[in-house]
Amino acid sequence: MTTYFSAEDRTSRLEEMSKQDHDILVIGGGITGSGIALDASSRGMKTALVEMQDFAAGTSSRSTKLVHGGLRYLKQFEVKMVAEVGKERAIVYENGPHVTTPEWMLLPIYKEGTFGKLSTSVGLRVYDYLANVKRNERRKMLDQQVTKKTEPLLKQDGLLGGGVYVEYRTDDARLTIEVLKKAVDQGASAVNYAKVDKFIYQNNKVVGVVVIDQLTNQSYKIFANKIVNASGPWVDTLREKDNSKKGKSLHLTKGIHLVFDQKKFPLKQAIYFDTPDGRMVFAIPRDGKTYVGTTDTVYSDDIIHPRMTLKDKEYVINAINYMFPSVDITKDDIESSWAGLRPLIHEDGKSPSEISRKDEVWTSESGLITIAGGKLTGYRKMAEMVVDLIATQFKNEGIKIFNASTTKTIKISGGDFGGSENFPEFIRKKTLEGMKVGLTKEQAERLVKMYGSNIDILFEYANNYEQKGKNAGLALDVFMQLLYTMKQEMTVRPTDFFIRRTGALFFNIDWVYEWKEAVVMQMANILEWSQDEVKDNMKELDKHLHDAVTAIDEEQEINQYIS
Repeated sequence: MTTYFSAEDRTSRLEEMSKQDHDILVIGGGITGSGIALDASSRGMKTALVEMQDFAAGTSSRSTKLVHGGLRYLKQFEVKMVAEVGKERAIVYENGPHVTTPEWMLLPIYKEGTFGKLSTSVGLRVYDYLANVKRNERRKMLDQQVTKKTEPLLKQDGLLGGGVYVEYRTDDARLTIEVLKKAVDQGASAVNYAKVDKFIYQNNKVVGVVVIDQLTNQSYKIFANKIVNASGPWVDTLREKDNSKKGKSLHLTKGIHLVFDQKKFPLKQAIYFDTPDGRMVFAIPRDGKTYVGTTDTVYSDDIIHPRMTLKDKEYVINAINYMFPSVDITKDDIESSWAGLRPLIHEDGKSPSEISRKDEVWTSESGLITIAGGKLTGYRKMAEMVVDLIATQFKNEGIKIFNASTTKTIKISGGDFGGSENFPEFIRKKTLEGMKVGLTKEQAERLVKMYGSNIDILFEYANNYEQKGKNAGLALDVFMQLLYTMKQEMTVRPTDFFIRRTGALFFNIDWVYEWKEAVVMQMANILEWSQDEVKDNMKELDKHLHDAVTAIDEEQEINQYIS
């Protein structure tokens, strides 16, 4: 059985990292940092990665959860970006079909809307060409009647027709985790809750970092020939530590998404629609829920815990009721929500909606390499660009010569079943095996789809259920996932499990309420928590549950602050 990185091994991993010299140290365990770790380790570079929160805890678990080709960038005439990310998404899909799924998206056309019939038809055709879309996934234009039939909830007044095209829905956090696990499988070392406190310099060049373990408060020195700042919204914080925050800087914007049960919002078809103020919003059905977003507002508050505000909530609800008037959504219908930050690169004179997510790489005078901007779909290409730069530096410095990137064809963890065309048969076969270990058909199929070829490890853990899981008061499927994520994915807090590893706090919040106490106690037993640690972890989980359904009244907070 392959062991990736166990929660019980965190401390020993940090100790090992502090005793070794690395070719590259990556700061940041989001999709960008994880992609860099995979590219570097697969070329044979001695690679380490540290993340101050949990892996994917920032932007990489709070996106719209689409690996998409950037259709909206055609409106800004960013043709090159559409071409690049459109081709990349096919690679992302083939390397991990268990975390990425094709999703037909409907773009409705209205009399007074942003998109006309001709412009939509031409735009989608150009999109197909630029993004190198597969023949069976190319755009189709629908007349008024077919559009109504495709999604009956759509506003009927002024509806002219629609265009459908394929996007790729993903579980952004699990995609990040699977990429990182593959990096570890290739030899990388990765640890979460390890915060970079300061840089270490020799002859004015950065050669290492001081890391503080956020769980034990123990400090470690980790050294590397090259250090990469891939910390997303915290990029500028690290540049300030390096005294290299000059020229361009980050421009953070916030996006929120609301989640509803399909009994209240029975959306059949994913929709990409424009609002009265000219913004674009997604409404996407997923696992018995419908989620809708996003907003796009300038953000300068707490980076770690961005929150939904009353204005955010009202904006999305108004957008829903504008486009789907029959559902009559109210704030009381919200089951869950999430807020995330986009780390865009600041450009003067542009509004948040106009600023592009282009990525840029900067190298400071100390040698610190910073990657900023970019988007989920382009993570692999961004990683290749950064590691190419490092490989060139190594070559020029006469240190080592490394081969070119091979990540185009590297299957990420869980993706070893022969490509997307074989996934349906793999699901069928493994679902039957799951039923033999005691899962229901629904549970088995869901877990196979989620964990891909790693499902065999979960099935092995089922052998321990009678002794450990049942006695802990856990259902079989909960026990298997908890044990797997703790032993293979460094789950060290209940929030890691319920938010990043399973996505349940967003898409199955009742399941979180049902199992939170048993999960916390089982984790406490395995990790030997004190009573205070049990209370602290439960308190943190309850806070996230509260924040998922409540909004901040910004005006009230300002008035309280003034008074």
